[in-house]
Amino acid sequence: MFEWAYSGVNSSVPGNGGPECAAYVSSTRKLIETVITLCLSCVLVTWGYRRLSEPEIKAYVRRDRGGKRLLLILMSLIWGMEIGFKLASQTVIYLLNPCHVTTAIQIYLLAAPPSKQVSYVFRIHLNFLNGAVLAFLFPVTDSRILPFETSIYWIQHSMMMVVPYYLLRLGGVYNVEKLSDFSWCVMSFGLNLAYHFGFLQLFAIPSQVNLNNMLCPAPSDPFAGSYYRVFAVLHQAALCPLTCKLYCWISAFFLTKFGPTRVKRDLSSDVTLSCMQNAELPSPQVHYPEANNISTKDAHNE
Repeated sequence: MFEWAYSGVNSSVPGNGGPECAAYVSSTRKLIETVITLCLSCVLVTWGYRRLSEPEIKAYVRRDRGGKRLLLILMSLIWGMEIGFKLASQTVIYLLNPCHVTTAIQIYLLAAPPSKQVSYVFRIHLNFLNGAVLAFLFPVTDSRILPFETSIYWIQHSMMMVVPYYLLRLGGVYNVEKLSDFSWCVMSFGLNLAYHFGFLQLFAIPSQVNLNNMLCPAPSDPFAGSYYRVFAVLHQAALCPLTCKLYCWISAFFLTKFGPTRVKRDLSSDVTLSCMQNAELPSPQVHYPEANNISTKDAHNE
């Protein structure tokens, strides 16, 4: 019924899928690993959720920024082109891969009005940037045969790293927890495991498409073997939080300390307010969070 979504997948390319790839790990082993991993996911999500640090949203200026609009248009074009390529090649199922989902999340972050929900999604999605890192280290472009399809691969994964930096530069609702706080990392990794073993695998097995290497290891995987999925859980448990914290640390350095790119005193501050305060300009109309929404107050009346 849904053959149109995966009939274009070339199973002759190593790592793409097919009967041999689907049989790489036995059904019994898949079931055992899935049950154990989903139980681990529940533990991680529960542990992290109970210890979450509430986002501290400081005053910010609500204004329509040209850079944000430009990024939204660019990311939407990239996402639209990816959908077009997948429809043309009958490989729509690949849109379920985590990097495409992360791109969709970033489009939401660029388009959604400021709220605490945006802060939650922003913090969680920072722990999914490991996908872009892996895409650069182990690129998979053999199946991209349409004109400019490979170029979009590199552009999309590059933009995945650019968008969070720009949002961190804006500050306000786009803020992060302390570097010593791993509650968001733990919960996000649990959600990541649940997505792979509880959702992605449900589409990979019947279609025999190797979505994010859930059926068989990539040709470049140094941990190839019967336990490659176990090793993947272990090394991603280190890579996901490491990528998130290192990205936040580097961003904080360039945005708050490095002279040529410094725009504010701390990472959570609104960039417009920081620039106006540094220039000693009159305060604009600012916004403050109240409960789960954002209300407006006149800074001159405070």
